[in-house]
Amino acid sequence: MRVAVIGYGGVGRAFVELINSKKDYLQKEGISLQLNYVIGRNGGIYNSGGIDIGDFIKFGAKQRDITKYSKGGNAEITFEKMLQNKDVDVVIEMTPTNKETGEPGMTHIRRSLESGINVVTANKGPILIAYKELKSIALRKGVQLGIGCTTGGALPSINGGMMDLAGADILSIEGVLNGTTNFIINEMEYSGVTYQEALKKAQTLGIAETNPAMDVEGWDTAGKLLILTNVLMNEDKKLKDISVEGITNITPKDIKSCLAEGKKYKLLGKTIMENGKVHMTVKLEKLDPTHPLYGVDGKNKAVRYTSDVLGDLTIIGGASGVIPAGASILRDLININRGYRFCR
Repeated sequence: MRVAVIGYGGVGRAFVELINSKKDYLQKEGISLQLNYVIGRNGGIYNSGGIDIGDFIKFGAKQRDITKYSKGGNAEITFEKMLQNKDVDVVIEMTPTNKETGEPGMTHIRRSLESGINVVTANKGPILIAYKELKSIALRKGVQLGIGCTTGGALPSINGGMMDLAGADILSIEGVLNGTTNFIINEMEYSGVTYQEALKKAQTLGIAETNPAMDVEGWDTAGKLLILTNVLMNEDKKLKDISVEGITNITPKDIKSCLAEGKKYKLLGKTIMENGKVHMTVKLEKLDPTHPLYGVDGKNKAVRYTSDVLGDLTIIGGASGVIPAGASILRDLININRGYRFCR
């Protein structure tokens, strides 16, 4: 299996390190994995016989400019060059998310699929904007589009919904889909601090970004909910179809009052099918101890599906961080090798 990595940030580096540390596991799986390309913003690395991954990792520990790698690094190594060479079976697309245009990931994914190349991606943008189109291309070309990393990283929310609810109509989706907001709310519950104090701690620990707007204003949750809804309920909704509220106005008084009721606040993404119409919301909700998502604390995430004939399915857990995200990419890659069809 010849692989190209497009986008070499934190998750890209974690993925490359994983395929090195997991080489014995991959061998047991019967997977012969050859990394032909690593392509970044300003060039990349190419070796038609496969990059020496261990040697490349040692290089990367000291040097971030991959074009300076002596065994194939070059500013002329681009996505276009990869397509021209026609020596890749799977493209791993991990460029930054752009939820407005999906670029450059949209072009990378679309053209890879059109060229008959399987794609696994961590990039939410193209999946938010054009999942049905991209799936249609994959079906027409007989290749696979793995998107498990786009909705919770290590949490198998997409794959669980596809595989374990096959044959059922999903009537509702509920999810605690953002670990940052969950951590902030828990910190307020346990320590009695203000929202701003809890946010500062999350930033100090590296759980929240310097600019946390996507998380705390609810848009990260909305994006994940939109992907789950469109993929698993066969919808074609847009972000504008979701009513979105974040957690920025929550106060210690709100938290105290909620706990006094025996409940917990969660930033909940919810899709409900009612009378043939889909209603989508992201907002703070009070959950009582009987709710399956009540105990989802800290950085944990979870999703609950309600179906017509298979009942409820709740998936909880999944580690957070670049290594689990890289592992979710590897998971899709392994499942493609096993013959699992994400697009059918």
